[in-house]
Amino acid sequence: MNTSEVLISLVLPIHNEEGNIPELYARSKKVLSSLGCHEIIFINDGSQDQSLEKLLEICEKDKNVKVIDFSRNFGHQMAITAGINSAGGQAVVVMDSDLQDPPEVICELFAKWREGFEVVRAKRKTRQDGFFKKITAYFFYRTMRKLANVDIMEDAGDFYLMDRRAIDAMNGIGESSRFMRGLTSWIGFKRTHILFDRDERKAGKTSYTIKKMIKLAIDGLTSFSYIPLKLATYLGLLSTVIGFILGIYAIYQKIYFPQTTAQGWTSLILTVLFIGGIQLVVLGIMGEYIGRIYTETKKRPLYVVRQKINF
Repeated sequence: MNTSEVLISLVLPIHNEEGNIPELYARSKKVLSSLGCHEIIFINDGSQDQSLEKLLEICEKDKNVKVIDFSRNFGHQMAITAGINSAGGQAVVVMDSDLQDPPEVICELFAKWREGFEVVRAKRKTRQDGFFKKITAYFFYRTMRKLANVDIMEDAGDFYLMDRRAIDAMNGIGESSRFMRGLTSWIGFKRTHILFDRDERKAGKTSYTIKKMIKLAIDGLTSFSYIPLKLATYLGLLSTVIGFILGIYAIYQKIYFPQTTAQGWTSLILTVLFIGGIQLVVLGIMGEYIGRIYTETKKRPLYVVRQKINF
């Protein structure tokens, strides 16, 4: 099949999803077959279970199914990047593979694309997650919306459709610290969204640990906002003002109450800890941005592919 003939591509990052792959493929195939000429691109992101074996079995039966097999785990955002880099459809849908994002919603995304929209986001109306995941997601999206210099939609994860022109723009972005939800907003284009109910995970356990969620949040904030650097400046000014006031107070005590100058050990220690804490916070914030500059200057490839099947 010529890639120029592909109407819609579905990009599915896979990491230890052996229990979800059969149902994910069956439901996605049914939806895409009703829409027209299609391809399904699975990205095996260093899975350690039987995910790759299941994907290869599907590839043998269905030549419209393609697999990109990473040499190791490069992360969810890089898997999405590899998928859209290789997608040949006029419309490209990105979706998670845990079946929390129902494949049937693709029809609604496709209908909006047919109306002329170039980026269509799927926004979660309800979600079947634990309390901790819900509350952290709630504050994360609203904080990003306030601080970011692009309009990042609340309660919208990596489930969206992009037109070929938007995909070509995304493929021109080479930065290493990628926050795809922000990049899909940054590129612009005519956009809209649909609402859907997010389901429970069908099988297996999420590979998105707290550590990975924190890293994603930091990547998103530092990629699309300079406010943390401004906050570092404000903290520095605050510590300077407090230090100046305490200095005036110390001089006053020395002149008018010399008999008490030996006291104040507790306040001195608290002041040192306060100023030292602010300095470390400022250095940490600067370090996050400098680290990203260092990463970008190395110009390493975003991911390494072991093999491609059915391309």
